[in-house]
Amino acid sequence: MKIKGITDIFFDLDHTLWDFDKNSALTFDKIFKMNNVQIDLREFLSYYEPINLKYWRLYRDEKIDKASLRFGRLNEAFTAMNYAINNKLINQLSDDYITHLSSFNHLFDNTFEILDYLKSRYTLHIITNGFREIQHKKLKNAKINLYFKTVTNSESVGVKKPNPLIFNYALKNANTTVDQALMIGDSYEADILGAKNIGMDAIYFGDFNKEVGTGFKQINDLLQLKNYL
Repeated sequence: MKIKGITDIFFDLDHTLWDFDKNSALTFDKIFKMNNVQIDLREFLSYYEPINLKYWRLYRDEKIDKASLRFGRLNEAFTAMNYAINNKLINQLSDDYITHLSSFNHLFDNTFEILDYLKSRYTLHIITNGFREIQHKKLKNAKINLYFKTVTNSESVGVKKPNPLIFNYALKNANTTVDQALMIGDSYEADILGAKNIGMDAIYFGDFNKEVGTGFKQINDLLQLKNYL
């Protein structure tokens, strides 16, 4: 069923349009080789990915700062693997990761197709909790920056999704209202509940087998947005 009255669509970036897991893995492969870190990439990622998610939740909930996230996620992953590494090299890898992450720009299937479909019908925007210094590079290097009128970043606002302040800031920045706006993202807590809590409609992009709340719209392919928009 088509959603009526929407003029502005807000997308999350990482894990929604920009394929974070694939790009992150390629970045680690690159920086491990640069720094002569002899480690099995697949095994490292099996530890790192859930640890990274844990640290991002802590960061999102204002329980740790950016520096603690960047160091802690790597340190804990190496510790879990029993891989001996000093703090200086961890900090170097952390810096190199941020430097090179936006050099890989795989997008989810059908990203360009759905953005081309939507751009003539709606005004498009981004709301992201990602680090400010690389989110704009990701958009530009992936060649999707021109689709979006505004980009709202949590570091610029001072709070992160699902805090209502970032959504209200984004709405004001986009010169639109909650009744005319729609949020699309992969995080049930940050994107979907964050939007719902201020009265904004939302569509969850993710695995249908994932156990999340009920009573909301869900897709697992971006082209399925055509069913609603």
